[in-house]
Amino acid sequence: MTVPANIYPRTNDRFTVYLQHVVHNPNIQVGEYTMYHDFVLDPTQFEKNNVLYQYPINHDKLVIGKFCSIGCSARFLFNSANHALGSLCTYPFPIFFEEWGLDPQHVTDAWDNKGDIVIGNDVWIGYEAVILAGVTIGDGAIIGARALVTKDVAPYTIVGGVPARPIRRRFDEPTIQRLQALRWWDWDKEKIARNIPALQAGRLDLLK
Repeated sequence: MTVPANIYPRTNDRFTVYLQHVVHNPNIQVGEYTMYHDFVLDPTQFEKNNVLYQYPINHDKLVIGKFCSIGCSARFLFNSANHALGSLCTYPFPIFFEEWGLDPQHVTDAWDNKGDIVIGNDVWIGYEAVILAGVTIGDGAIIGARALVTKDVAPYTIVGGVPARPIRRRFDEPTIQRLQALRWWDWDKEKIARNIPALQAGRLDLLK
């Protein structure tokens, strides 16, 4: 199989991919430079191994911003994994419409639809973290290893645990507001390259 030359950002590293170049599902959108690392399975199979229960009938979307870092075996669990909690039973009868003589157009009644999964820019998702349907993760957030994210995560907030809870904010409020206004991830490549030392050093005052 022929793959784009820039699918692997590092020479002789076949565990890390630029995710934008390995997804083909139109309901998965990934920003530039977002990377996925997998030392267990083929990282080019992210769409198959990591995006679960995203069935076309539900039209739900996975949106991931730019410059995100996604750890090995992180999972995005979509609406079709749910069951209808308002039902008197947990069994998903509408899925088995042939068995029970139900209307096949009502298959989606078998689960609660909580919406899309939206990941901001510059988000780090740790090893084996699970993100549930309907969750929005703000820019600059960090999701701890094996966290189960059931609720929205505010920008520049570190969360961890099962279920995931805020641990702390990465910066004070003025710094967060400044970073969100700067949106460095939208700068052109040359400007980002010039500012890597300041970004790495945490020196907002040195950004040019």
